[in-house]
Amino acid sequence: MELARKLEILAAGARYDASCASSGSSRRESGGIGQALPAGVCHSFAGDGRCISLLKLLKSNVCRYDCAYCMNRASNGIERAAFTTDELVSLTISFYRRNYIEGLFLSSGIYSDPDIVMEGLIDVARTLRKVAGFAGYIHLKAIPGCGDALLRAAGLYADRLSANIELPTAHSLARLAPDKSGREILGAMRYIGDSCLEQAEDRGRLASTPVFAPAGQSTQLIVGASPDSDSSLLGLAQGLYKRYGLRRVYYSAYLPVTQDPRLPATSPPLLREHRLYQADWLLRFYGFKAEEILDATGPNLATDLDPKSSWALAHPSFFPVELSRASLEELLRVPGLGHVSAKRLLGARRASRLKYEDLPRLGMVLKRAKYFISLYGRRPATVPDPADLRAFLVDRPGPKASASAGEDGLDAPPAPGAASPAASVPATLPQGEFDFV
Repeated sequence: MELARKLEILAAGARYDASCASSGSSRRESGGIGQALPAGVCHSFAGDGRCISLLKLLKSNVCRYDCAYCMNRASNGIERAAFTTDELVSLTISFYRRNYIEGLFLSSGIYSDPDIVMEGLIDVARTLRKVAGFAGYIHLKAIPGCGDALLRAAGLYADRLSANIELPTAHSLARLAPDKSGREILGAMRYIGDSCLEQAEDRGRLASTPVFAPAGQSTQLIVGASPDSDSSLLGLAQGLYKRYGLRRVYYSAYLPVTQDPRLPATSPPLLREHRLYQADWLLRFYGFKAEEILDATGPNLATDLDPKSSWALAHPSFFPVELSRASLEELLRVPGLGHVSAKRLLGARRASRLKYEDLPRLGMVLKRAKYFISLYGRRPATVPDPADLRAFLVDRPGPKASASAGEDGLDAPPAPGAASPAASVPATLPQGEFDFV
């Protein structure tokens, strides 16, 4: 098979894996080709918002597993192909020299024993580093079930590793991906997380300690392939961040690429994926817990309102937040106020007495924040009754949802025709569905 045809097949087979953003690495190499520092990795995005700055390929789309949602499943009658190590190295270097890409994301179908598949991925990374002198960004897929020694070797050559858990409950995994083992996936995550922590501690004492996966690890959850609620997805994500130190959990809206009676006929709106990213941002950077976010909306996030605004409307007793003396943690609970503007406000009030006209210059989005703040006991706007306030805060239909809109990255408009959220409130998040919680 010609190389161009392999590239077409194996790039198409990899495009549904969203867990491949190319930032966060601190790997430093002298000499060689390229660099893996965040400033050296360019990001471009496809029309659906997925990052395409990396050369994103499968080593092989031959797979023994028969996951219902995967286009590369064993029972799917697609054309199969596989790259050799030399072909992948040549493609990566030639694409880099043409300035098409700044790094490589490499995964594979499980065409053989997990150790053999992992060895094949490591061989590509090793050849790129040691033979071709490539010092750019490399993201390798960690193959669950392979030995710890192989995961260790992969982390020494790759900037980031990822083991995709895909589904939030053991029941859904058994139903839609019966060949996969939740214990093996979590075992790989645990080893990578522990190794990253140990390497960071060792480098603090000895600078010559080998770098292990400096950009950490990530995983992917598929949204809508199973009937699991947002509470299951966010509960799992919160546990993964806490136990295994993941850098990112990526949420990928299910796309019906294969026919299977176990799967829904249509994909969920991309807005649901967007709301999960917003809630995930609150978990990672704003001090929220999944239970808090979902307490305001029920088991599923509101589609017409961003998660921070939903929480604010459900907790009127927390407001108004007095800007002249509130802590950073309190400021970050205000809709329309993000990390940058909150820190600017803290600095400004140490230097002089705050005035309302200063707030927009500090980056505060007063359109939302004015109903939730006070300054020296005075509120900038009359607070309407809850129904009217909600109507004002509801996102208006727009051309697309963008996670970068607004100071918080939480004020983007939804896709048209979004459905209303469920109303029942869970007492607690699901527990015990995977054995790390």
